[in-house]
Amino acid sequence: RLQIEFDGRVAPRTVRRTVQRSRRDLIGAPEGALPELVERLARARLLAGPSGHLQRPPDRPAAAPHAG
Repeated sequence: RLQIEFDGRVAPRTVRRTVQRSRRDLIGAPEGALPELVERLARARLLAGPSGHLQRPPDRPAAAPHAG
Protein backbone atom coordinates (compact mmCIF):
# COMPACT_ATOMS: atom_id res chain seq x y z
CA ARG A 1 0.00 0.00 0.00
CA LEU A 2 2.79 2.43 0.79
CA GLN A 3 4.38 1.85 -2.64
CA ILE A 4 1.12 3.02 -4.23
CA GLU A 5 0.58 5.87 -1.78
CA PHE A 6 4.06 7.32 -2.32
CA ASP A 7 4.38 6.52 -6.04
CA GLY A 8 6.00 9.44 -7.83
CA ARG A 9 7.04 11.11 -4.57
CA VAL A 10 9.40 8.59 -2.97
CA ALA A 11 11.61 6.05 -4.74
CA PRO A 12 10.36 2.45 -4.34
CA ARG A 13 13.74 1.48 -2.86
CA THR A 14 13.34 4.16 -0.17
CA VAL A 15 9.85 2.88 0.67
CA ARG A 16 11.16 -0.69 1.00
CA ARG A 17 14.08 0.35 3.19
CA THR A 18 11.83 2.49 5.38
CA VAL A 19 9.43 -0.42 5.89
CA GLN A 20 12.33 -2.76 6.71
CA ARG A 21 13.82 -0.29 9.21
CA SER A 22 10.41 0.27 10.80
CA ARG A 23 9.95 -3.50 11.17
CA ARG A 24 13.34 -3.84 12.86
CA ASP A 25 12.55 -0.95 15.19
CA LEU A 26 9.31 -2.62 16.27
CA ILE A 27 10.87 -5.92 17.37
CA GLY A 28 9.11 -6.92 20.56
CA ALA A 29 5.74 -5.49 19.56
CA PRO A 30 2.82 -7.94 19.63
CA GLU A 31 3.01 -10.09 16.47
CA GLY A 32 -0.66 -9.55 15.61
CA ALA A 33 -0.26 -5.78 15.68
CA LEU A 34 2.93 -5.66 13.61
CA PRO A 35 1.45 -5.14 10.13
CA GLU A 36 -0.50 -2.05 11.18
CA LEU A 37 2.27 -0.69 13.41
CA VAL A 38 4.93 -1.11 10.73
CA GLU A 39 2.75 0.58 8.12
CA ARG A 40 1.95 3.51 10.41
CA LEU A 41 5.56 4.03 11.47
CA ALA A 42 6.86 3.74 7.90
CA ARG A 43 4.20 6.18 6.65
CA ALA A 44 5.13 8.73 9.32
CA ARG A 45 8.81 8.39 8.43
CA LEU A 46 8.12 8.73 4.70
CA LEU A 47 5.96 11.80 5.28
CA ALA A 48 8.71 13.30 7.42
CA GLY A 49 11.16 12.91 4.57
CA PRO A 50 14.87 13.52 4.94
CA SER A 51 14.32 16.66 7.01
CA GLY A 52 12.46 14.77 9.71
CA HIS A 53 9.57 17.25 9.61
CA LEU A 54 6.13 15.93 8.69
CA GLN A 55 4.87 17.11 5.34
CA ARG A 56 1.21 17.17 4.35
CA PRO A 57 0.45 14.81 1.45
CA PRO A 58 -0.54 16.80 -1.66
CA ASP A 59 -4.08 15.36 -1.77
CA ARG A 60 -4.96 16.44 1.77
CA PRO A 61 -5.84 20.08 2.41
CA ALA A 62 -4.46 21.86 5.43
CA ALA A 63 -6.74 22.09 8.44
CA ALA A 64 -8.33 25.46 9.01
CA PRO A 65 -6.83 27.38 11.93
CA HIS A 66 -8.81 27.08 15.12
CA ALA A 67 -10.64 30.29 15.96
CA GLY A 68 -10.73 30.68 19.65
